[in-house]
Amino acid sequence: MFLHYIDLSWRSMKRTPLVSMLMILAIAVGIGITMTSLSVYHMMSMDPIPHKSDKLFSVQLNTTDDGNNWWTEDDVPLQLTYKDAMALHNADTPERKTASVRALFTVQMDDKEVKPFLASTRVTGRDFFPIFDLEFVYGDAWTSEQEASATPVVVLDEETNDRLFAGENSVGKQVYLDDTAFRIVGVIKQWRIHTKYYDLNNGAFNSPESIFMPITLIAPLEIQNMGNTNGWKYEEINTFQERLQSEMFWLQFWVELNTPEELKNYSDYLQAYLSEQGTKGRFERKTPQFNLKDVNEWMQYNKVVSADNKVLVGLSFLFLAVCLANILGLLLGKFLRRAPEVGVRRALGASKRQIFIQHLVEVSMLGLLGGVIGIAIAQLGLWGVRFTSNEYASLATMDIKMLLAAPAIAISACILAGIYPAWLVCRTQPAIYLKTQ
Repeated sequence: MFLHYIDLSWRSMKRTPLVSMLMILAIAVGIGITMTSLSVYHMMSMDPIPHKSDKLFSVQLNTTDDGNNWWTEDDVPLQLTYKDAMALHNADTPERKTASVRALFTVQMDDKEVKPFLASTRVTGRDFFPIFDLEFVYGDAWTSEQEASATPVVVLDEETNDRLFAGENSVGKQVYLDDTAFRIVGVIKQWRIHTKYYDLNNGAFNSPESIFMPITLIAPLEIQNMGNTNGWKYEEINTFQERLQSEMFWLQFWVELNTPEELKNYSDYLQAYLSEQGTKGRFERKTPQFNLKDVNEWMQYNKVVSADNKVLVGLSFLFLAVCLANILGLLLGKFLRRAPEVGVRRALGASKRQIFIQHLVEVSMLGLLGGVIGIAIAQLGLWGVRFTSNEYASLATMDIKMLLAAPAIAISACILAGIYPAWLVCRTQPAIYLKTQ
């Protein structure tokens, strides 16, 4: 019976090609615009590391002292001072933790064929790689001994390794960052993430860094950070060492806590650490103030998905509603025009239910065709987003969920628009039209 309904629907669409095409185009344009904004929103709000996002925590410490002993979550600095970050980094707990910061270096080689270029660099601890599940193509992370002794070693990403060494195993080879020679200890598989959740200070949707080096090199090489630096009091800073001991916030810190017990133990540790710092005269606050936020909480706290993006999605659905209103009018005209035909079918024994289902199958076919064309329009819209905005370039794409959602939304919308016209025509009284047939 369902195949019969499809056949009747196809014949009906061929009898009124212009009206059918107008409805298909209306739903296609509505779906295209809606899926363009919805796809970007979906990618922005997607969990970037779903299998362990509830186990990775960003650490915030409130080491300010502005005279207020009350506080809210918004009062806690987003980053840590160097001395706090390194104290937590060198602590025995938890098993995996890392301070990190973004820097910028000029990459050079003893090869005239390779022109120098600027590379975004992540200065971090060796635990950064297992915490964020980075896979190695060649070699491995630097050792604990190399990190403790501030050995000049680096890990490259696959793209940089291809650029410098044509994709060969470069472990043990040398590369110059600015004027310092570094030995390569590993090459990671290209890290493709849609949200740079581990460092939201430097653009939530920027690409990850291409070079990684030990966090302990900050002091000996006097590495300057590329990103936000905040402070809460005036400090006269004349040397780099004074900057390291200042109350300026410029490093991020992440820990991996796999059980509620580990989370509680680390919370107790942070309380004890802040209490100890208070006894040293850094602040007069009696109650330790800190936050531990997992990946999704951290993204929400930093408003990765802005209100503007939500408004844009809402407006696109309103546009889809306008398209459905037009489709509703066209369906009313088309279905009521077939009332005499429906009256004859009713007289021959067709039930109201069969007439109703047949018309819903027809609008579903319109929705399916409109949804498929809408995907093409959405792809064109996403191409426009990638072309005009570097920030959203990595987000302007449709994953499998969005590809399946487009026809599903189109069919559902068309069924919603077609319920009233289908209900109206199925109530046709056969006797009214039998004399005219």
